Amino acid sequence: MLAWPLAITNLSQIALVLTDTLVLGRIGELPLAAATLGGNLYFIALAPAFGAAFAASAMLAQERGRVRHHMREMRRTVRAAAWLGIPLFALLGALLWNTGAILVAAGQDPALAAEAQRYNRALLWGMPFFYGFAVLRGFLAALERPVPALWVSGLAIGLNAALLYLLVAGGFGIPSLGVMGAGISSAIANGSMLVALAGWIMLDRKLSRFRLMGRFWRADWRRIGEMVAVGLPIAGSMLLEIGIFSATALVMGWISPSAVAAHAVALQVASACFMVPMGIGQAATARVGLAAGAGDAIGAWRAGWVAIVLSGGFMALTATALLLLADQVAALFLAPELTDTRALAATLLMVAGVFQLSDGVQAVAAGALRGLKDTRLPLLFAALGYWGLGLPIGLGLGFPAGWGPLGVWIGLASGLAIVAVLMTLRWAQLAGREGPALRRLTAQPG
Repeated sequence: MLAWPLAITNLSQIALVLTDTLVLGRIGELPLAAATLGGNLYFIALAPAFGAAFAASAMLAQERGRVRHHMREMRRTVRAAAWLGIPLFALLGALLWNTGAILVAAGQDPALAAEAQRYNRALLWGMPFFYGFAVLRGFLAALERPVPALWVSGLAIGLNAALLYLLVAGGFGIPSLGVMGAGISSAIANGSMLVALAGWIMLDRKLSRFRLMGRFWRADWRRIGEMVAVGLPIAGSMLLEIGIFSATALVMGWISPSAVAAHAVALQVASACFMVPMGIGQAATARVGLAAGAGDAIGAWRAGWVAIVLSGGFMALTATALLLLADQVAALFLAPELTDTRALAATLLMVAGVFQLSDGVQAVAAGALRGLKDTRLPLLFAALGYWGLGLPIGLGLGFPAGWGPLGVWIGLASGLAIVAVLMTLRWAQLAGREGPALRRLTAQPG
């Protein structure tokens, strides 16, 4: 199956962040809170890169589905994605370099903001490599060969853990660099993933024939324009989704460092669970795109619904686990003396368990829609669900109602549920059993 290697690859990547959280949580609340705030801003900055990479994945899948001249077309798309990344990361790097000023302007404690800046100034150097890895992973997914990316990600986890031991935990007597050491280790791990996966493709007899970087100096402006047109709404949707969790971290910073640390634990666990439906959604993009490119409406319909049902089943299991084992999971991340923080983290983990199903369904429905290059309405759904309803509900329950962090997370759960319903209804509209709307889309791919 295509979905499970992609899902496990995503789990491998979130394991990099989880490892950082585990190590920093044992050092203290301040380093963990600083890495959480810095990491949230980092992922906000990554949203445009995700948009470009996911747009490239959809285009690659449809190009392969059309079969004729697919090798040449796929090479042009990968090259266009690389061109697009150059100005993208010049802007994003400048944003992250000024993390401290941004967080202070957002009302965060200056000492916390300064630590978050140290983390991001190290972490940002790995961002272009992560983007390159994501583009190549989309290329392999379109060819239905996701396993190399899985192996590369697994090796990166081991490298990151070793570097954390040296740079953060002070292994072999090396002075600890704190949060900056965690940023350095993650950046190096991201760099290793791109180098290893690109090397794998170059050494593979069949894959090397694509000559992905051949004539790199020739910019395909039409294809870059199409990637921007498809990718901007994806980036906007991801920015809204990532941004709501980042905004929540900022709100927690208004409450206390303890609230930020508890939020970090719950968010990392929820994010780890989310990596599986995200992988299934990526597989749905590839399968639906392949079918759309080939003009197979029923095949696209089947791929989308199977992915949604599969994700819903998996997330029902993770919801049950989080509801039953919240205390034990929180204890893995926080030192025993942080009893109040651990109790709050366990409470937030139970809320995360409640929104697991809706989070998984909306991710896969969005992935299926990307396979049809249907990205504009999902952007509006994200704006309405996360920011129009979810955040106001969370702020209302958190402050005027006096529920604190619990109320803010209930707002998150409400927003995710709304987006899940809207995304699924949109997919049902385009991919009804008879599929008239889907047939029109597959008749005119791209």
